[in-house]
Amino acid sequence: MKSSLLRFFALAMVISILSFPVFAHHGNAAYDTENKITVKGTVTQWFWANPHCVLQLDATDSNGQVVHWSAETENPTTMSHSGWTKTSFKPGDEVTVTMITVKNGKPIGRIAEVVLPSGQKLAGRVIPQLPAYNPDSSKQ
Repeated sequence: MKSSLLRFFALAMVISILSFPVFAHHGNAAYDTENKITVKGTVTQWFWANPHCVLQLDATDSNGQVVHWSAETENPTTMSHSGWTKTSFKPGDEVTVTMITVKNGKPIGRIAEVVLPSGQKLAGRVIPQLPAYNPDSSKQ
């Protein structure tokens, strides 16, 4: 009996340890959550797939150079509740994307909102950054 309980506990610990990267995957640590940017560009691809939908677009920067952006949303099920569909975008569509970008400066972001050629707005999902923990604040 003790042996079975010990094996169960060891298995539970291994599963717990191995599942930590899954939770870390959904964090915002890589993103600059304090600043949003807006990019106008042309859709090159739209991926409606798990684990995240991805919108790829080409936009021209201030130097006249084409920048290939990749911006993610949540999974298709979550996005469908906000009006997004598999056919929301097609290559060649002109869109305006508001997003938070990654901290390393690469043209990658998480969508806050997309404005379609028709003027329709699709809300993205940006996870807000939690305030920093301040142990002194609990003493007040």
